[in-house]
Amino acid sequence: MSAKRDYYEVLGVNKTATAAEIKSAYRKLALKFHPDRNKEDGAETKFKEINEAYQILSDAKKKQTYDQFGHAAFDPSSGMGGGQGPFGGFGGGQAGGFNWSSYSSSGGGENIDFGDPFEIFEQFFGGGFSGGARRRRPHYSLEIDFMEAVNGVEKTVDIDGKRQKIKVPAGANDGTRIRFEDFDISMSVSNHPRFKRDGYDVFIDEKIHFSMAALGGQIEVETLSGKLKLKIRPGTPSHSLIRLRGEGIKHLQSRSKGDMYVRLIVDIPEKLSREQKKAIEELREVE
Repeated sequence: MSAKRDYYEVLGVNKTATAAEIKSAYRKLALKFHPDRNKEDGAETKFKEINEAYQILSDAKKKQTYDQFGHAAFDPSSGMGGGQGPFGGFGGGQAGGFNWSSYSSSGGGENIDFGDPFEIFEQFFGGGFSGGARRRRPHYSLEIDFMEAVNGVEKTVDIDGKRQKIKVPAGANDGTRIRFEDFDISMSVSNHPRFKRDGYDVFIDEKIHFSMAALGGQIEVETLSGKLKLKIRPGTPSHSLIRLRGEGIKHLQSRSKGDMYVRLIVDIPEKLSREQKKAIEELREVE
């Protein structure tokens, strides 16, 4: 195995560095040594070394493998999995840069892109790398409604005069970008009058009567998947939050779901009937 510098040393970070610190260090070094900015001898080699280090340390599983086995885990000649390491998916031939196909879905060949770390270079290089290393891809926007984003949907759209079927996965959010073979599409998701989204969690407001808040009882609330009965404990104050685990939105690349939070709003009527007013006056006398 050829001698290689420690990946942490390459990026100038400690082993205890957070993912954000690793990413920040990578960006600074990548900008400094990118061949389109730095024409000095050795800059391109340095840039490749930085990319290789970041590809390992930015991936939790690869980082764990590297911390345990070092460079040998990714060397084809080491006998530890043909260059893929214990977790697979990485070979010596990919060491020069990012492997975007690692985001590829199993069904239609599309990629869900959660942020391109090379986008920062567009500020300096006018939209791409020289020499064809990275070319600007056609980028379109697709409008879908809230529930289509939650449950997933298949749309037929016209792109450059050609009809294309676009499969939007369940859990897509406003700004989610899906990478297809020849173009990218970003989602524009409309708001919902009742459900408010925060990441994969959902918040709703549910009004309850004063008597329900005071005495407790049971109500029925609308969730993303249907109606659900909810128990209200006696003495519930207004704006209390009740958490419904797993009733939120499906994560894009896992089976887990977020939660739903029901905010209980005690509804105080502006006008009272004679009977209501009498009952409240009696309550006040008791208090």
